[in-house]
Amino acid sequence: MDKKRPREWGIAPGIFEPGKVNAITDVAGVRVGQVTLVEGEDIRTGVTAVLPHAGNVYQDRVPAGLAVGNGFGKLTGSTQLNDLGELETPIVLTNTLSVHDAASALTGWTLQQKGNEAVRSVNAVAGETNDGYLNDIRHRVVNEEHVRQALSTARKGPVAEGAVGAGTGTVCFGWKGGIGSSSRRLPDELGGYLLGVLVQTNFGGSLQMMGVPLYDIHEKQVPTGDDGSIIIVIATDAPLSDRNCRRLAWRSFAGLARSGSSLSNESGDFAIAFSTASGVRRSALLRRQVSRPLELPNEMLSPLFQATIEATEEAIYNSLWAAETMTGYRGRTVYALPREAVLARLKKVNYLNR
Repeated sequence: MDKKRPREWGIAPGIFEPGKVNAITDVAGVRVGQVTLVEGEDIRTGVTAVLPHAGNVYQDRVPAGLAVGNGFGKLTGSTQLNDLGELETPIVLTNTLSVHDAASALTGWTLQQKGNEAVRSVNAVAGETNDGYLNDIRHRVVNEEHVRQALSTARKGPVAEGAVGAGTGTVCFGWKGGIGSSSRRLPDELGGYLLGVLVQTNFGGSLQMMGVPLYDIHEKQVPTGDDGSIIIVIATDAPLSDRNCRRLAWRSFAGLARSGSSLSNESGDFAIAFSTASGVRRSALLRRQVSRPLELPNEMLSPLFQATIEATEEAIYNSLWAAETMTGYRGRTVYALPREAVLARLKKVNYLNR
């Protein structure tokens, strides 16, 4: 089937238009790097890195906020991120049993950046979902070289989606999940800001698209239940405080719910939002003096909340749409979302003819 993205088939949630490539990298400066590990019959995992800007993130920190919809997960660096409201490293995503190795590699990479020669504390932010259904997760193949490769190859432009990077071995709603991304541009009268989302989907529930139930779309769905996890990364060029970044992060769960997730008991649902605006960054100089950053007031946040919900929902769709059928650990197979059946269902209820 033609691998057009869902939007090209008419599945376009929300009221705002996407950015140029409809990905988190539409936000100027944001880059994504991925390493995909498919080895033998049992290894199906990888690394995805999100860099807030092209400079030294430790020396030029960005305000950030964390939201935890359900805490069944491992997110290193979360306590300091939550308390200080800033990122001092890129964000690295991988699998559950490799998250600490990823954090260690990110720490080493940060210490070696020019300008960090005297640094003695690094709050590395690394998150995960559990890809153990398709990946021999106990083998713990993700190493420092893989993390460094993801960081060093991070690029702007289109983001690879589906079974790539940290999404290589993930399962979503019983179908093959993975990495997905989307963006929204606010109209000029609402500020003209860009907002982008990247997701690592590995959760369950009752799949729906645009409100149309799809949980019964095909008999090949893997019966994984409601449990699983998602990491949501949100970037915007709107000048936000860390408090309003946190409010933005919370809104992403509305987009998650629209896809059919119930944020179940054994689901780690984490969202991190950050602002790349130069006026709110926390450079080494500004961290040692009183300053008054120019930031959006609360009354101007609602359009960005809407954009977050829309981009999260579409990023989840994109992760499913791009992923192909995969066989992995112990011969288990997870099938690709039956795209033709999805389109047929949407046409049947007259959605695509609107």
